[in-house]
Amino acid sequence: MKKNNNNNFDIKNVGQKVNLYGWVAKKRNLGGLIFIDLRDRSGIIQLVIKPESKYYELAETLKNEYVIRAEGIILKRESVNKNIKTGEIEVNVDFLEVINKSIDTPFEITNNTTALEDTRLKYRYLDLRRENLQKNLITRHKIVLIARKFLDELGFLEIETPILCKSTPEGARDYLVPSRVNKGKFYALPQSPQIFKQLLMVGGLEKYFQVARCFRDEDLRADRQPEFTQLDIEASFVKEEDIMNIGEGIISRIFKEIKNIDIKLPLPKMKYNDAINYYGTDKPDLRYDMKINDITDIFKNTNIEFLKNIIDNNGIINCIVINNASNSYSRKDIDKLTDYVKTYKATGLAYIKFEEKISGSIVKNLSDDEIYKLKQQLNINDNDLVLIISGNKDVVKTSLGALRCKVASDLNLINPNDYKMLWVVDFPSFEYSLEENRYYAAHHPFTSPKDEDIDKLTTDPANCYSKAYDLVINGYEAGGGSIRIHDQEVQRKMFEALGFTIEEAKEKFGFFVDALQYGTPPHGGMAFGVDRLTMLLTGTDNIRDVIAFPKTASASCLMSDAPNYVDDKQLKELNINIEK
Repeated sequence: MKKNNNNNFDIKNVGQKVNLYGWVAKKRNLGGLIFIDLRDRSGIIQLVIKPESKYYELAETLKNEYVIRAEGIILKRESVNKNIKTGEIEVNVDFLEVINKSIDTPFEITNNTTALEDTRLKYRYLDLRRENLQKNLITRHKIVLIARKFLDELGFLEIETPILCKSTPEGARDYLVPSRVNKGKFYALPQSPQIFKQLLMVGGLEKYFQVARCFRDEDLRADRQPEFTQLDIEASFVKEEDIMNIGEGIISRIFKEIKNIDIKLPLPKMKYNDAINYYGTDKPDLRYDMKINDITDIFKNTNIEFLKNIIDNNGIINCIVINNASNSYSRKDIDKLTDYVKTYKATGLAYIKFEEKISGSIVKNLSDDEIYKLKQQLNINDNDLVLIISGNKDVVKTSLGALRCKVASDLNLINPNDYKMLWVVDFPSFEYSLEENRYYAAHHPFTSPKDEDIDKLTTDPANCYSKAYDLVINGYEAGGGSIRIHDQEVQRKMFEALGFTIEEAKEKFGFFVDALQYGTPPHGGMAFGVDRLTMLLTGTDNIRDVIAFPKTASASCLMSDAPNYVDDKQLKELNINIEK
């Protein structure tokens, strides 16, 4: 067995005999001396083979990605390489063995590879040899290990829950698995262990956690995959503050041990409605300011026709102020921003530049009173730029929230080494679907409403808020959870509010509804997204960089060619017929 890694050695080991294994990262022949960069998981160490060595001819045949074993004495290097940990030493080889050869690789195995992502995903086993991907996966391992130790210290038990489950309504689409034994019936892969972890509380386990694989058949993006990993937590006899304290303890220890960053606790809290009103999202990035301002009242007597129509139709007028940026945006730049917000269904983007002379798309129709009130309310300074969106509240808030993030990125207002965390709390219990003319659970149908809102479940669901909380880091939802419903009468009201009859509720959640009758303790929990948390700690913005074998944006694996077709015999066994 290999006993030493390259980075185990430094200048203190000069004169020591070593036995090394790894891959040839690079070979150079300089004036008769052959230098080899030997790579293993820990990093690079330089090997030297002299012309008088009996292994010299063998060394000449080496190519990149050959697997080799080398023995030799550690020497002090004449020229130090400050870019690698072993840069002060090299190994004078007195034994060399080729363990396996390699054909030419389809791309160069370096951190700065120019290979297309599709090519790297097709040959993911080669891509994984790159140092940055290996460091990401090592960080991921450490995150999970730290969390496991922390929860074990608090008396939590790691318990696995089923992968083959029953399909239930609400949430994203399920991945279905046909049953060969039970013809015509299907399992569903779990979107989360939600019901099972609550049943563990009914079962009296009191404190549970799991590093759980979860599956959702939904459209993908840079921070989402069809299969992902949660650090899942549930505990009995707790309130919101108890779970949030546990979550803060986990995140604080992870950041301290991974980044040596001390997180100031307790984390600030922001109500959901405030997050939407001021940042246009329930996961606000607080690394920069630029709050959304409601300026509707300033234009209540306006002569600007389209703004007047907006107000008459119960719309709103909001803006963001970009300080000292008026000269940073040309008309062409603002046109690009206009196109950007239209992707969020905004009808347009008005702007005002407060320079020596005020200019902008609506300036000629602004009254002196409106200009004065804008300056006062928005605390305008010279060279400030105001970007305005009007219309339906949801569209205005969402588009300005996205615009705020884009502008911060464009103007390099974000410190990549900064971490801003907060809890977003007091989420609505329901979301309304105009298409289906009914309410959906904003989180899931087992989220407890706030005590004062229980009576609103069936009478005023639009103003019913829940004991739910999300942990937001730098604009990403890193984790979230809620206190659950433990009272069967409250759960019945929740199902009623969601439009389920008693029979439908029993059909979909029968075993769970039954379990609530047997002395269910008050309980709650949360889950951290392991993939997203690793993204944040490694500084990448692509979730595929922190997963060993990820899927593409079309939910396919270019390496293994999954999903793929199966033969007719398999389909017949499952009683499935594919329509052409």
